Amino acid sequence: MYQIGERLKALRVKKSMTQKQVASVLGLRVSSISSYESGDRKPSYGILIKYASLFHVSTDYILGVEKKQSLDVSGLDDEQVLSLVTLIEKYRTNK
Repeated sequence: MYQIGERLKALRVKKSMTQKQVASVLGLRVSSISSYESGDRKPSYGILIKYASLFHVSTDYILGVEKKQSLDVSGLDDEQVLSLVTLIEKYRTNK
């Protein structure tokens, strides 16, 4: 199971962001981001919520309570969303 720091780092890397970029967006110091990712410090509830908003995931996902990630389909029409759902289901059945 992921630790919070590992999950935060994985989300950052997946978005191809540097610690400096995350710090800038969240209004924090790079040293804080580094401390969260290394597990030396835990983010406050407020910072956890900011992380969730930045990476479009739930706080439960960051905490490791929820195993699934959400997919932001804002701006897509119904046909595009249906196409994505179909593709996702195809990947699930090809395990």
